[in-house]
Amino acid sequence: MAVSPTAPARPPSPLRGQGPAVAVVALGGAIGACARYGAGLLWPTATGTFPWTTFGVNALGCAVIGVFMVVITEIRPAHRLVRPFFGTGVLGGFTTFSTYAVDIQRLVDHGRAPLALAYLAATPVAALLSVWAAAALTRRTVNLRGGRTR
Repeated sequence: MAVSPTAPARPPSPLRGQGPAVAVVALGGAIGACARYGAGLLWPTATGTFPWTTFGVNALGCAVIGVFMVVITEIRPAHRLVRPFFGTGVLGGFTTFSTYAVDIQRLVDHGRAPLALAYLAATPVAALLSVWAAAALTRRTVNLRGGRTR
């Protein structure tokens, strides 16, 4: 069938566009958020105390991001939907910097401003150190085992 040059263009199918990426991010986000919720149930934080669970979840999630990014960018290429599913979805849903902000506000509201300030500073430092250390350790481990890196 011939297409007229004046005929309006067909809108792209969501299956060919960003639909699959949006779907895997949503699925991964649900999985990650459930895992974070489970961590909060297993290790609840008492009101007015340092939020160790959120702190640990964020540091752990950032460490996994460090390992994941080295693996899929330097060691073994992954399917185009793996990064949105696991990196953005699962790990984005697992780590919780919005809860971090709420935790800081709650500490301040309970008269624990010095603790809130310590938490405010410690979380991004721990997150960045976790990403860096996990990525470096992953690269070192792969190099020791004779794996390939770029």
